[in-house]
Amino acid sequence: MDYIDDIETLEALYGEPPSAALSKVARQMTPLYRRWIMASRLCVLSSVGPEGTDASPRGDDGPVVQELDPGTLALPDWRGNNRIDSLRNIVRDPRVSLMFLVPGSNNVVRVTGTARLTADAGLRARFEKNGRLPATVIVIAIGEIYTQCARALLRAGAWTGGDESADLPTVGEILAEMTGGKEGGKPYDAAWGERAARTMW
Repeated sequence: MDYIDDIETLEALYGEPPSAALSKVARQMTPLYRRWIMASRLCVLSSVGPEGTDASPRGDDGPVVQELDPGTLALPDWRGNNRIDSLRNIVRDPRVSLMFLVPGSNNVVRVTGTARLTADAGLRARFEKNGRLPATVIVIAIGEIYTQCARALLRAGAWTGGDESADLPTVGEILAEMTGGKEGGKPYDAAWGERAARTMW
């Protein structure tokens, strides 16, 4: 198998992007990009660091980010599994990308830029939920905002199918497999719903 290892060969296979693919790029929030991003309760945060790349889903019950100014977004880091892979990456390499999704839309809005991490009390307080605060907030300086072609979600039928997870292994089953049965299993899965509700924020 031959691999492509130079840009010229790659570009020859694909040709020039259409003008719309380039003219839709903004360098900061615009009225319409703002409406779209503020409607998103789910995004995927991608980062890179010495150990490699990381992509982490981030969700909330309202807008997943806040706009600090037209060139800056704030993303709270709510309770998770404390691996902090994305946060480790950001501390060492500020480059990030975000994909904002809205249920029912096959379009995706993407943001690229650089990020810094803060535990500033005033900024954390802006995200207060039920008396809880995020441990830190990711502050993102926007480099580019643009829409992603809808074909990927259309091909996948992302919003048209029902629940396709019934026959998939549970997290408890995967954890049991990975630990030789020392952790996970049915007790882990049975306790998850209550644990998630208690520690959501």
